[in-house]
Amino acid sequence: MNYTDTKISIQEAEKILFEQYNIKGTAHPLPGYEDYNFRIKVDNEDGYVLKISRQNVNKNAISFLRDILLYLEKNSEDLITPKIIADTKGDYISEVLDNDKNRRSVRLLTWISGRVWHEVNPRLNNLHFSLGETSGKITKTLQGFHHESIESDFDWDIAHSLWTKKHIHLFPKEEQEIVNYFQNRFENELSTYTRLRKSIVHNDVNDYNILVSDNLINPKVKAVIDYGDAMQTQIINDVGICCAYAIMGQNDSLEPALQIVSGYHSVFPLQEEELDHLYTIIAMRLIVSYTSALINLKKEPKNTYLQVSAKPASKALKKWFNISSDFAHYSFRVACGYTAHPDTEKFNRWASTYQFKVTELFPTAPSDEFHHIDLSVSSKWIGHQENFNDLDLFQFKIDRLQAEYPNKVLAGGYLEPRPIYTSTAYDKIGNNGSESRTIHLGIDFWFHANTPVHALFDGEVVTACNDAGDKEYGGLVILKHHLEDFEFYTLYGHNTVESATKHQIGDLIKKGEKIAELGNYPENGNWAPHLHFQVMMSMLDYEVDFPGVTYFKQLNVWKGLCPDPNLLFKSEALKNSNNITNDELIAYRKQHLGKSLNLQYKTPIKMVRGAGVYLMDQYAQKYLDTVNNVAHVGHEHFSVVKAGQEQMALINTNSRYLHDNINKLAKELIETLPPELNVLHFVNSGSEANELAIRMAKAYSGEKDIIASEVGYHGNTNMCVDISSYKFDGKGGQGAPEHTHIFPIPNAFRGKYRGENTADKYAEEVKQCIANIQSKGRNVAAFIIEPIISCGGQVELPQGFLPKAYKLIQEAGGICISDEVQTGCGRMGKTFWGFQLHNVVPDIVTIGKPLGNGHPVAAVACTKEVAEKFANGMEYFNTFGGNPVSCAIATEVLCVVKREKLQENAYEVGEFLKEELKKLSKEFPVIGDVRGQGLFLGIELVDNNLNPLAKQTDYLANRMKDHGILMSVDGPDYNVLKIKPPIVFNMENAKELLFYLKKILSEDFMTSTI
Repeated sequence: MNYTDTKISIQEAEKILFEQYNIKGTAHPLPGYEDYNFRIKVDNEDGYVLKISRQNVNKNAISFLRDILLYLEKNSEDLITPKIIADTKGDYISEVLDNDKNRRSVRLLTWISGRVWHEVNPRLNNLHFSLGETSGKITKTLQGFHHESIESDFDWDIAHSLWTKKHIHLFPKEEQEIVNYFQNRFENELSTYTRLRKSIVHNDVNDYNILVSDNLINPKVKAVIDYGDAMQTQIINDVGICCAYAIMGQNDSLEPALQIVSGYHSVFPLQEEELDHLYTIIAMRLIVSYTSALINLKKEPKNTYLQVSAKPASKALKKWFNISSDFAHYSFRVACGYTAHPDTEKFNRWASTYQFKVTELFPTAPSDEFHHIDLSVSSKWIGHQENFNDLDLFQFKIDRLQAEYPNKVLAGGYLEPRPIYTSTAYDKIGNNGSESRTIHLGIDFWFHANTPVHALFDGEVVTACNDAGDKEYGGLVILKHHLEDFEFYTLYGHNTVESATKHQIGDLIKKGEKIAELGNYPENGNWAPHLHFQVMMSMLDYEVDFPGVTYFKQLNVWKGLCPDPNLLFKSEALKNSNNITNDELIAYRKQHLGKSLNLQYKTPIKMVRGAGVYLMDQYAQKYLDTVNNVAHVGHEHFSVVKAGQEQMALINTNSRYLHDNINKLAKELIETLPPELNVLHFVNSGSEANELAIRMAKAYSGEKDIIASEVGYHGNTNMCVDISSYKFDGKGGQGAPEHTHIFPIPNAFRGKYRGENTADKYAEEVKQCIANIQSKGRNVAAFIIEPIISCGGQVELPQGFLPKAYKLIQEAGGICISDEVQTGCGRMGKTFWGFQLHNVVPDIVTIGKPLGNGHPVAAVACTKEVAEKFANGMEYFNTFGGNPVSCAIATEVLCVVKREKLQENAYEVGEFLKEELKKLSKEFPVIGDVRGQGLFLGIELVDNNLNPLAKQTDYLANRMKDHGILMSVDGPDYNVLKIKPPIVFNMENAKELLFYLKKILSEDFMTSTI
């Protein structure tokens, strides 16, 4: 019968409700599969769900549902479940005739408030764990429930899912192979599958049956509803159903499934043999859902609910097919607290009874003793990325180290987090941004090319190939080893192609026989000569390759699949050292470092290496850095590092001695400045620069009074704090000192004066400050401001304001200081210095650590007139201001900006980014303003009434960090996201930033505000 013809109208539903339950309410249709469902709203109540069956419904199924709800109501203390309501006759199931005289069964359930899982964004690991936990509680509670009306042959029972085979023709051709694969797999596993534990389970924990709490930051599953498909079946089916729906729409399907399995197991322990089947069960539920949708598309094309899972199931099935079944199985085991591989403990016990020697593996080795080489992300030995990518240099260092330890074997690397895997083949996009394989799974033995490698024990060749490509294995051999009650594999990578490929699959190699010879680059995958030696408990689905490096997130699984090869050699030198944990670092800081030294983010990060626009933590996980403008030309820019190293090896002393470097730096800087600013003083920081600038201004004018902007920040010395409203008007501050005069921040968006043409009004505020000073019989010493006010929230000055303010100050006899610590050196894009955006020439310019790419060097540029007045007989000497090392570094930074056209890059990327952010603001009204120049931008978050949204801004910054992107929050109301990356930040980086900003802005906490 046609779907539309059998539907129950809203009016009919409301009539049935009143006649059967004596309840007056308004009915609103809800999706449903077996029933026609209506949300019933009643004044001053939570309301109900009215369920009206289709025609000719199975009454046994309806009575089963009644009884299971009554049982759960009585027995589930810590579960929220729908309660079934009796009608006016005291019956829980009512029988009615519809308008066409068709008999229908009716039930009324309590309404449970909450957000439907399908609508929740984001669905993170904690929520998936909560889903597994709640589902496990339901199964645990139902262990005492039995019913005589259990349906034994039901299409939605995975145990009977092979009915889908006769509908294979409905699937697109390109999907039939995948569907057939899983159907055949399930059929082949039936003999063990049918012996698994059975119980009555919910059997339909899909994304429309899960209700989530209203907490938008840390939501939990509140309830699972709709027990209409509950039945007795294999318990593991229930887990598979939870997973099947939860993995839809995920880049990494396995990650949410593991959280669900872990949560389920935490309250209802799963057995090892059940986990053997879970991978296939998840796929079969997807196939059942997809097949049903394709069938229903023909039956009821207008019933959109029946199609809701079709496309997501199709996509999820394809992704699931690409996951190794063995790897999924081993991951499920770890999620439940079992060893990754069932035989791992057997291998460990076997290895503990034998002592193997490295001279058995390498008969030409100098001894059986090791010297550990640290190639971890924290290693100083491997040096800069440019160094470890220079294979000749790397080999030279290996040779030097070998000469230092001539009687030891150079080796190491098991579970080391390494930064050296720079090929994109090591990267993927996960559920929270990009991820890189960085954790090394074997031991590397460093010998010269052509060194023979011999077998430690008997083995069968299962792989012998040329794994060609950059940073691949080159000549690769994998052996399989059969022991009494288990087997394992050993891998030998980076050999000559000839020596590896001389073997045939199935060849037997005896202990002591030569396996291969070490290759040289590029033949060996483009590495300095060494052997990658790895132990594996499984080959997974690999035939001509096997991962030698894995993702940090998967570490617990892989270290169970790939035991430590040192279990064979038992060397103390190769044992992993115990690293200090982040919690220990934090505890020590709290005890011994100043309380005012704050850490970034709710969960702080330990950073150990930088490279260009990236920072890396101790696990070699990369973070795209949009925060650290101090690393002006990129973290650890090679030529800048080299300039410092080379000069540091010669001499570093003070500026009282002659040296070329200080003059070279002065020349490079002066070329970027207006001709009027041609005298320089070198210092060590932006704070020192501003401190000196104020001293100069006072010396020049003979006055003490300084005019500065509200929420301005100019440094951490006493004098700088005294002119920084950001500090003295903030927490712990005591307001402006006597000689500091603050005018309102010239913010045309949310400042005192808003909109167009505010320059005159803000200039008038400066004029009032001058008048106030002069009314006390004093005059202005200086006016200091950033061209874009950074800590104030990346506030661009209104056009025309700065020329007017400068004119007022200079007419009063004061000095104009442009604080370029944050904005200078090409960051603005359009101009090299921020003040140039306003067509003014200040009397003094202050420059900070971006000049040294983070090295402590800074400068003050001023006019000759200011310099001469300052030179009043009192010598200015800064012990290490202008030292040769700092000058070499700063000179190279300026040369890099020119040579690599980074000012032009800041302009092009900054303009693109700013324009795209403005487009985002139209889609997400929470973005009230986008402002700034070049790669110095700000995003201000406000509600419809321009009230600041500090919590949302903090949430956005922390969620971006979760996606591997660092952002900082600032502004007087902490509602501005600052974008001030190293100016090597390119278009691809900008697009990545925009993509994840859009993703997080779409999340519930962000959209709930507007």
